[in-house]
Amino acid sequence: MRYTTFGRSGLRVSEAFLGTMSFGEDWGWGSSSEECRKMLTAYAEAGGNVIDTANKYTEGSSERIIGELLGADRDRFVLTTKYTVSMDGDDPNASGNHRKNLKHSVEQSLQRLNTDYIDVLWVHIWDRDTPIEETMRALDDMVRAGKVLYIGISDAPAWVVSRANTLAELRGWTSFIGLQLSYSLMQRDIERELLPMADALDLSVAAWAPLARGVLAGRFTRTDATTGSRINRADVSERGLDIARQVDAVADDLGVTSSQVALAWIRAHHSWVHPIIGARTLDQLTDNLASLELELPEEAVRRLDEASRIDLGFPQDFIEKSRDFVYGSALTRFDRRRR
Repeated sequence: MRYTTFGRSGLRVSEAFLGTMSFGEDWGWGSSSEECRKMLTAYAEAGGNVIDTANKYTEGSSERIIGELLGADRDRFVLTTKYTVSMDGDDPNASGNHRKNLKHSVEQSLQRLNTDYIDVLWVHIWDRDTPIEETMRALDDMVRAGKVLYIGISDAPAWVVSRANTLAELRGWTSFIGLQLSYSLMQRDIERELLPMADALDLSVAAWAPLARGVLAGRFTRTDATTGSRINRADVSERGLDIARQVDAVADDLGVTSSQVALAWIRAHHSWVHPIIGARTLDQLTDNLASLELELPEEAVRRLDEASRIDLGFPQDFIEKSRDFVYGSALTRFDRRRR
């Protein structure tokens, strides 16, 4: 596995991150501690160094299992977790991105993870009822206290992230260095605003659900088995199934699995987009890790791009269609400078 720096930081991270939402059996479809140990070992042996979890995953069991498994090797890994989501539904202050929930959540995560610092703390989801100024200042305090090294944000509009980092830069606070977003051949919405913003602001992206909860692994196109599935066939659109069939066809042509094709597509366009590989078994993880050895032919990438293409919508589509009108014939003699 190869490495690159994360966002504008000097933090070295592996190509793929290990997702641990399945670590623990509290939600009825996860993995035992022993299976988690096998998966963590396989990921580390492949060269992976980023473990992604959250305080809410399997009601805290994911963090506890990770803390137990890492032990003395903790410093060799980039350990990331999240806060925002409630661990006590009866307490109105046990959720959200305000200072009180941040402090409590971080302290609890540190205990469960058996560590005294978190490498990357993600804001789990945008909280419209907490001023972004409060969140950014509170996160900066955590960094200055040494409990958190870097910060990122998940599941938020582009304008929120842009405003947050602008405020942080203006006031000398810690800025976000990464985004965690849903991205796959079936979910390309972030190409409208979030990916261009990430490119412009030098933010890395961690892509969750890169296999669309198994749909792009052939869950409904190669088999009807739904054991342990978190998604029903009725919830998948015909367009989604058509995209999955195209993935299957490319996989068959290349002699690889559908999962490997879908994950390789994530990496085909941007080296700074890191798929979060989540699995419930060692066999699933091993298959997914093999995608890192797969480089899709250009024709295959174009085929998948076309099958899953989305309309960018206004203003992107309008701007693109207006290029000749705006810039005139000189446009044909203009070469855009690349960074």
